[in-house]
Amino acid sequence: MSQENTTAIRALGDTKLFQPIKVGENVINQRIAYVPTTRRRATKDNIPTDLQLEYYKARAQAPGTLLITEATFASLEGTGFANVPGIFNEKQVAAWKKITDTIRAAKSYSCVQLWHLGRTADPQELKERGLPFAAPSAEYFSKESEEQAKKAGNELRAYTQEEIEDLIERQYPQAAKNAIAAGFDYVELHSAHGYTLDQFLNPVSNKRTDKYGGSVENRARVLLAIIDKLIPIVGASRLALRLSPWATFQVSAPDGAEIHTYILQQLQERADKGHELAYVSLVEPRVSGIIDVAEKDQQGQSNEFALQVWKGNFIRAGNYTYDAPEFKTILHDLDNDRTLIGFSRFFTSNPDLVYKLKNGIPLTKYDRSTFYTHDNWGYNTWNGHENPNKQYNEEEEKKVIGKPLA
Repeated sequence: MSQENTTAIRALGDTKLFQPIKVGENVINQRIAYVPTTRRRATKDNIPTDLQLEYYKARAQAPGTLLITEATFASLEGTGFANVPGIFNEKQVAAWKKITDTIRAAKSYSCVQLWHLGRTADPQELKERGLPFAAPSAEYFSKESEEQAKKAGNELRAYTQEEIEDLIERQYPQAAKNAIAAGFDYVELHSAHGYTLDQFLNPVSNKRTDKYGGSVENRARVLLAIIDKLIPIVGASRLALRLSPWATFQVSAPDGAEIHTYILQQLQERADKGHELAYVSLVEPRVSGIIDVAEKDQQGQSNEFALQVWKGNFIRAGNYTYDAPEFKTILHDLDNDRTLIGFSRFFTSNPDLVYKLKNGIPLTKYDRSTFYTHDNWGYNTWNGHENPNKQYNEEEEKKVIGKPLA
């Protein structure tokens, strides 16, 4: 694709960004993580494809890179979009195993992000799969979602207590077991950006009056119960969590610091007893979902509270390229020696992002219009520093659809 739209940067090879850091039981060569970017290149029935294998392989070539997958459905019940990968059946596990083997062969590390949609799912997609449209409470996140649900004849309802217990006792534990079978080094729970686990945390989306709603302790109950179920399965040192305290993406008000302080306190209590998670991933207030947040709208919002509570590793992500070429925010946030910096959008358009950051090579701007399409254009058609002049035929690449790996 075009390499003309670039962002100038300084070389960061002599900074703390390129010093090793221990994450769980592994030593990561640099403090850079590829944080999840949903790209919808799987099959309609959620099997990873050869396009995804090529994609992750290209981004694993700097040894010791930590790659966190695009959000991946933890269970059939958590689906609601086509062309997004899952990890809830044998074919999906086999396909992911080919990808993790390729990442490991490059001496890099893989982490699966377990996803569950709840009220953000497509109600028509769920109906076609014979699934109900359900969430912590029967609270639509948008008027459009409500209209779609009524049109599909699959209106939103609240989970029963039995369904919540199934989420805790079966869906997430089985996904974790599948992740280990698929060869992942880490497992991350997606509890951010208004999806199911985050829906339990936020009083806007959680109106329950039972033990899963109301107080901070009740709203955090499901997430903490799942963590406690997964620690014996994957080991605390391979388990991670993503949170977005300030994002308003798919919610009308952010979760805020109070409930996240409580969650981090609970995680620290577990760490003090020998069960420290690999990391906690925090979305910075500078972004909400895929949208950059204006500085005036970030007033009073900061993730610094988290550093005072949780003493383990952090991955911090959210528009860290905004102050390029100097990257002063990155260098400041690395000072505590327990932080990795997450990149997402610029990792989509720079498969060799680690090399470019190290050597001060300008970054190619991403193309948002190709994020959620299903062909190869804007996916595996970005040049690295080794092939800066390679040309791709847009018309031909748009005919290339991924083939299932399993």
